[in-house]
Amino acid sequence: MPTLLAALVSGLIFGFGLAFSGMTQPTKVLGFLDVLGIGSGTWDPTLAFVMIGALAVAAPGYVLARRRERPLFAEIAAWPTNRAIDRPLVAGAVLFGLGWGLVGLCPGPAIANLATLSSRIVAFVIAMAIGMLALDVWRRRNSLEKTA
Repeated sequence: MPTLLAALVSGLIFGFGLAFSGMTQPTKVLGFLDVLGIGSGTWDPTLAFVMIGALAVAAPGYVLARRRERPLFAEIAAWPTNRAIDRPLVAGAVLFGLGWGLVGLCPGPAIANLATLSSRIVAFVIAMAIGMLALDVWRRRNSLEKTA
């Protein structure tokens, strides 16, 4: 139960930060990605400041967490160990970047924007969910083929 509570509080803080900073507005994100000013005519650096602020808040937390023997709400720390840059990682990064650049949303803000009931947002979240499910099915099928 403490883990669920920690996840809920973290999600609420993250969502509030997205809304407060305006990062749930696709036009803000697209304005940041429009470095050459081709789309809207002016580059909007707001997202860079949000990222810098997020790093300033998160970095000390990571430093403190790394120093702990074990997490507060788990038996062991689950730090990532895979450092390989492989085809699936690059393909995923490219797909994420394309979706982000075309729509101006990544998963967190898209889910937060579901509250607006915008048909574009709902369509994006449905497409995102279908893509995630398709990847899971593809991975399961590939792992079954390798074991057979």
